[in-house]
Amino acid sequence: MLKGFKDFMLRGNVVDLAVAVVIGTAFVSIVTAFTTGLINPILAVFGGTDELGLGFQLVADKPATFVQVGPIITAAINFILIAAVLYFVLVLPATHAKKRFGKPEEEKLSDNDLLIEIRDLLAAAQHDSGGKHEF
Repeated sequence: MLKGFKDFMLRGNVVDLAVAVVIGTAFVSIVTAFTTGLINPILAVFGGTDELGLGFQLVADKPATFVQVGPIITAAINFILIAAVLYFVLVLPATHAKKRFGKPEEEKLSDNDLLIEIRDLLAAAQHDSGGKHEF
């Protein structure tokens, strides 16, 4: 039971996933600071003079009905930045490393090619035994 768990934990995909989650979580704080410090002030320029920021009012004179668009734009920018950095810093180099240092994949045979190989092996085995089946 412990051997199976060890094999599962040492499988490449599990380790890669764990590293990606940890690095992604750490990187979120950097991107959030970037968008809070730079993007939000830029969005506030377009939001007008009130403190609510970029958005629109659904019902006049009811501040609770104000829909803020700025946080949605900020979240989208966060997602795009995080996805781009993780792709270019982790996924792309890992893919190149696997191609470069990994074992080459065997050429996949079609069904017909596989059947031809089986036929040839059976014919060779039959020829070697003189056409007689020995048990």
